[in-house]
Amino acid sequence: MASKQAQFDALVRATSGDLYRFGYWLCRSAALADDLVQETYLRAWRSLDDLRDTAAAKAWLVTILRREHARLFERKTPALESLEDRESPLPDDDGAVRAPDDESEDALLHRAIARLDRKYREPLLLQVLCGYTCEEIAAELGSTPQAVMTQLFRARQKLKVALAGDAAGDAHGTR
Repeated sequence: MASKQAQFDALVRATSGDLYRFGYWLCRSAALADDLVQETYLRAWRSLDDLRDTAAAKAWLVTILRREHARLFERKTPALESLEDRESPLPDDDGAVRAPDDESEDALLHRAIARLDRKYREPLLLQVLCGYTCEEIAAELGSTPQAVMTQLFRARQKLKVALAGDAAGDAHGTR
Protein backbone atom coordinates (compact mmCIF):
# COMPACT_ATOMS: atom_id res chain seq x y z
CA MET A 1 0.00 0.00 0.00
CA ALA A 2 2.83 2.39 0.82
CA SER A 3 4.41 1.88 -2.59
CA LYS A 4 1.05 2.45 -4.31
CA GLN A 5 0.62 5.67 -2.31
CA ALA A 6 4.14 6.84 -3.16
CA GLN A 7 3.61 6.04 -6.84
CA PHE A 8 0.33 7.94 -6.84
CA ASP A 9 1.81 10.94 -4.99
CA ALA A 10 4.61 11.15 -7.55
CA LEU A 11 2.06 10.93 -10.36
CA VAL A 12 0.00 13.76 -8.87
CA ARG A 13 3.06 16.00 -8.38
CA ALA A 14 4.22 15.39 -11.95
CA THR A 15 0.88 15.96 -13.68
CA SER A 16 -1.37 18.21 -11.60
CA GLY A 17 -0.40 21.48 -13.31
CA ASP A 18 -0.90 20.13 -16.82
CA LEU A 19 -4.22 18.49 -15.92
CA TYR A 20 -5.51 21.67 -14.29
CA ARG A 21 -4.53 23.82 -17.30
CA PHE A 22 -6.20 21.40 -19.69
CA GLY A 23 -9.30 21.13 -17.50
CA TYR A 24 -9.52 24.90 -17.15
CA TRP A 25 -9.24 25.35 -20.89
CA LEU A 26 -12.06 22.87 -21.45
CA CYS A 27 -14.52 24.44 -19.02
CA ARG A 28 -13.23 28.00 -18.34
CA SER A 29 -14.09 27.66 -14.66
CA ALA A 30 -11.51 27.31 -11.91
CA ALA A 31 -13.89 25.47 -9.58
CA LEU A 32 -15.04 23.08 -12.29
CA ALA A 33 -11.45 22.47 -13.42
CA ASP A 34 -10.55 21.60 -9.81
CA ASP A 35 -13.49 19.20 -9.68
CA LEU A 36 -12.48 17.59 -12.98
CA VAL A 37 -8.90 17.10 -11.79
CA GLN A 38 -10.07 15.68 -8.46
CA GLU A 39 -12.44 13.25 -10.19
CA THR A 40 -9.65 12.31 -12.59
CA TYR A 41 -7.31 11.48 -9.71
CA LEU A 42 -10.06 9.58 -7.90
CA ARG A 43 -10.65 7.38 -10.94
CA ALA A 44 -6.90 7.02 -11.44
CA TRP A 45 -6.42 5.90 -7.82
CA ARG A 46 -9.09 3.25 -8.23
CA SER A 47 -7.45 1.95 -11.41
CA LEU A 48 -3.80 2.51 -10.53
CA ASP A 49 -3.10 -1.22 -10.49
CA ASP A 50 -4.13 -1.37 -14.18
CA LEU A 51 -1.44 1.14 -15.17
CA ARG A 52 1.34 -0.95 -16.68
CA ASP A 53 3.47 1.70 -18.36
CA THR A 54 4.28 4.63 -16.09
CA ALA A 55 5.60 6.55 -19.10
CA ALA A 56 2.05 6.62 -20.45
CA ALA A 57 0.56 7.88 -17.17
CA LYS A 58 0.10 11.47 -18.35
CA ALA A 59 -1.75 10.39 -21.49
CA TRP A 60 -3.85 8.05 -19.37
CA LEU A 61 -4.80 10.88 -16.99
CA VAL A 62 -5.61 13.29 -19.83
CA THR A 63 -7.89 10.65 -21.31
CA ILE A 64 -9.65 10.25 -17.97
CA LEU A 65 -10.03 14.04 -17.68
CA ARG A 66 -11.47 14.32 -21.20
CA ARG A 67 -13.97 11.57 -20.42
CA GLU A 68 -14.91 13.22 -17.12
CA HIS A 69 -15.53 16.48 -18.94
CA ALA A 70 -17.74 14.66 -21.45
CA ARG A 71 -19.64 13.01 -18.58
CA LEU A 72 -20.61 16.44 -17.28
CA PHE A 73 -22.85 16.83 -20.28
CA GLU A 74 -24.33 13.37 -19.88
CA ARG A 75 -25.31 13.93 -16.24
CA LYS A 76 -26.37 17.55 -16.22
CA THR A 77 -28.56 19.69 -18.40
CA PRO A 78 -27.49 23.32 -18.48
CA ALA A 79 -29.77 25.73 -16.68
CA LEU A 80 -31.27 28.28 -19.01
CA GLU A 81 -30.97 31.78 -17.71
CA SER A 82 -33.50 34.46 -18.45
CA LEU A 83 -32.51 37.51 -20.46
CA GLU A 84 -32.99 39.72 -17.39
CA ASP A 85 -30.34 37.75 -15.47
CA ARG A 86 -27.65 38.27 -18.09
CA GLU A 87 -25.12 41.06 -17.79
CA SER A 88 -25.75 43.70 -20.39
CA PRO A 89 -22.79 44.58 -22.58
CA LEU A 90 -21.41 48.08 -22.30
CA PRO A 91 -21.31 50.50 -25.25
CA ASP A 92 -17.86 51.39 -26.56
CA ASP A 93 -16.65 54.94 -27.38
CA ASP A 94 -17.78 54.53 -30.98
CA GLY A 95 -21.23 53.28 -29.88
CA ALA A 96 -20.55 49.61 -30.64
CA VAL A 97 -21.72 47.26 -27.92
CA ARG A 98 -19.00 45.01 -26.51
CA ALA A 99 -18.79 42.69 -23.58
CA PRO A 100 -16.19 43.70 -20.96
CA ASP A 101 -13.83 40.81 -21.72
CA ASP A 102 -13.91 41.18 -25.52
CA GLU A 103 -10.73 43.24 -25.50
CA SER A 104 -8.71 40.62 -23.68
CA GLU A 105 -6.14 38.85 -25.83
CA ASP A 106 -6.83 35.70 -23.87
CA ALA A 107 -10.52 35.92 -24.70
CA LEU A 108 -9.77 36.47 -28.40
CA LEU A 109 -7.41 33.51 -28.46
CA HIS A 110 -9.83 31.28 -26.53
CA ARG A 111 -12.69 32.10 -28.91
CA ALA A 112 -10.51 31.49 -31.96
CA ILE A 113 -9.35 28.11 -30.64
CA ALA A 114 -12.89 27.16 -29.62
CA ARG A 115 -14.09 27.85 -33.18
CA LEU A 116 -11.57 25.41 -34.64
CA ASP A 117 -12.94 22.04 -35.72
CA ARG A 118 -12.41 19.42 -33.04
CA LYS A 119 -9.94 17.50 -35.23
CA TYR A 120 -7.67 20.56 -35.22
CA ARG A 121 -8.43 21.88 -31.73
CA GLU A 122 -7.65 18.72 -29.73
CA PRO A 123 -4.15 18.07 -31.12
CA LEU A 124 -3.28 21.76 -30.70
CA LEU A 125 -4.42 21.81 -27.08
CA LEU A 126 -2.65 18.56 -26.27
CA GLN A 127 0.59 19.93 -27.69
CA VAL A 128 0.38 23.46 -26.29
CA LEU A 129 -1.23 22.85 -22.90
CA CYS A 130 0.06 19.37 -22.09
CA GLY A 131 3.37 19.38 -23.94
CA TYR A 132 2.66 16.18 -25.86
CA THR A 133 4.82 15.12 -28.79
CA CYS A 134 3.23 14.26 -32.14
CA GLU A 135 3.67 10.56 -31.36
CA GLU A 136 1.92 10.92 -27.99
CA ILE A 137 -0.93 12.91 -29.54
CA ALA A 138 -1.29 10.30 -32.28
CA ALA A 139 -1.51 7.52 -29.69
CA GLU A 140 -4.02 9.52 -27.64
CA LEU A 141 -6.27 10.29 -30.60
CA GLY A 142 -5.82 7.00 -32.46
CA SER A 143 -4.09 8.60 -35.44
CA THR A 144 -0.68 8.63 -37.07
CA PRO A 145 2.11 11.10 -36.24
CA GLN A 146 2.05 12.38 -39.84
CA ALA A 147 -1.69 13.09 -39.61
CA VAL A 148 -1.15 14.88 -36.31
CA MET A 149 1.61 17.04 -37.80
CA THR A 150 -0.73 17.98 -40.64
CA GLN A 151 -3.56 18.76 -38.22
CA LEU A 152 -1.26 20.90 -36.08
CA PHE A 153 -0.04 22.82 -39.12
CA ARG A 154 -3.59 23.42 -40.34
CA ALA A 155 -4.76 24.35 -36.84
CA ARG A 156 -2.08 27.03 -36.59
CA GLN A 157 -2.89 28.33 -40.08
CA LYS A 158 -6.61 28.52 -39.28
CA LEU A 159 -5.85 30.17 -35.96
CA LYS A 160 -3.62 32.74 -37.66
CA VAL A 161 -6.39 33.59 -40.14
CA ALA A 162 -9.02 33.77 -37.40
CA LEU A 163 -6.90 36.05 -35.21
CA ALA A 164 -6.04 38.28 -38.17
CA GLY A 165 -9.77 38.52 -38.91
CA ASP A 166 -10.54 39.41 -35.28
CA ALA A 167 -7.82 42.07 -35.30
CA ALA A 168 -9.17 43.53 -38.54
CA GLY A 169 -12.69 43.47 -37.10
CA ASP A 170 -11.47 45.32 -34.00
CA ALA A 171 -9.69 47.95 -36.10
CA HIS A 172 -12.84 48.63 -38.12
CA GLY A 173 -15.23 48.41 -35.17
CA THR A 174 -17.12 45.47 -36.66
CA ARG A 175 -16.88 43.16 -33.69
